[in-house]
Amino acid sequence: MNGFLFASLVSRLPDIRSALDLTNSQLGLLLLAASAGSLIMLPFSGRLIERFGAANVVRGGAVGVTAGLVVAALGATVVEWAPLAALGMLSQGMGMSTWDVAMNVEGAEVERRLGRTIMPRFHAAWSMGSIAGGALGIPMAALGVAPVIHLLVVCVPAYVGVLAACRAFLPVQTHAPEPATSGERRSSAWREPRTLLIGLMVLAFAAVEGSANDWLSLGLIDGYDVPHWVGVAGFSLFVIAMTSGRLFGPIALDRFGRAPVLWACTGAGLVGVLLTVYGSHLGVAAVGIVIWGIGASLGFPVGMSAAADDPRRAAARVSVVSTIGYGAFLIGPPFLGAIGDRIGTLQALLVVAALMVPAAFSVLAARPQRVPVDVAG
Repeated sequence: MNGFLFASLVSRLPDIRSALDLTNSQLGLLLLAASAGSLIMLPFSGRLIERFGAANVVRGGAVGVTAGLVVAALGATVVEWAPLAALGMLSQGMGMSTWDVAMNVEGAEVERRLGRTIMPRFHAAWSMGSIAGGALGIPMAALGVAPVIHLLVVCVPAYVGVLAACRAFLPVQTHAPEPATSGERRSSAWREPRTLLIGLMVLAFAAVEGSANDWLSLGLIDGYDVPHWVGVAGFSLFVIAMTSGRLFGPIALDRFGRAPVLWACTGAGLVGVLLTVYGSHLGVAAVGIVIWGIGASLGFPVGMSAAADDPRRAAARVSVVSTIGYGAFLIGPPFLGAIGDRIGTLQALLVVAALMVPAAFSVLAARPQRVPVDVAG
C-alpha cells in the first residue's frame, strides 16, 4: 500500500503541474515539501516506535499519507493554490517516512523470528505496489479523472488495507532496560560506527536505485536518441530486474551470507551502469540495465535488516540508517541534474557507478550482529 500510494501521486504529477501552471523548477520546489516532511520525521521515527509500537506508527503514518495526498490534489487542482498543495505534500512526506521506518522495524522482527532472510521480499512488495499504482494511474489520467477523485478513491481502500495488515503485527516486546538513560540510548545510535557504516552503504545503494528512478529514461532518450516510449521501457526493465532480485535474493543471502552477496551486488551495480552508459548499442544497454537492477536490489533491504539485528535498539538504528539513506533521494536528483547539464544525462550516471566503491568497503558492517540470548524473543 505504501508503494501503491506513492506511485498514485507520481502518476498525477503532470496534472498537478498543469493545474498550477508550474515550471519544472517550481514543481521541484513543490516536491521538496514532501522531502522536507520526510527529513523532519525520520530522526524521530525511532522514538515514536519505541513509545507507541510499530503498528500504531504505521497507522499514524498512513493517516498522514492519505490525508496529505487528498489535500495536495485538492490544493493543486480544485483550489489551485500552491501553498495548500505544499502543505499536503509536507503531510505526505512526514507520514511516508514514519510509516516506512516502522514497517521496516516490523519486517526485521518477523525476519529475526523466522530465522531466515525475508526482508528483500517485503521491498519487492513495495515495488509491486508502485507498479500497480502507476498502472492504475495511466487510465485515470487518460480518462481525465480529476486527481482529487482518483487519489480519494485509492486512499480509502488503501488505508483500510493498512489497518487490516496492522492487526497481524507482532505484539510489542518489552526488553530489560539498558544501563544508560533513555536519552542516552536514543542519541547513541548516531555515534555507533557500525550503524553509520550501514547508513553509508544504504546511502550508496539508495543512490543507485534512485538515479534509475529519476534519470534512466531521460538518459536513454538523450544518450541513445530513442523515442520516449523506449526510455520508459528501459526504466520498466530496471524495475522488473530489481524486483526479481528482491524476490530471489533471499535464497542467495541464506546460502552465502550478507557480505558475499552484497559484494556481488556492488560489482553488478558498477558493471551494469558502465554497460548502460558505454554500451553503444541499445541491446547492450538493455543487458546493462538488467544487471544494474539486480545490483541495486538488495542493499537497501539488507541494510534495514542489519540495522535491526539487535531488537532492543532496532527502532533507533533503523531510524538513523533510514535518515542517512534517504539523503540520496533528496540530494541525488539535483546533483545528477547539474552534472548532466555539463557532461550529458547518460554520462552523469557514471557518478552512481563510482558510489559502488564506498559501498563495497562498508559491506562488512552489515554482517549479522550477535545479540544476547535473553532478548531473542
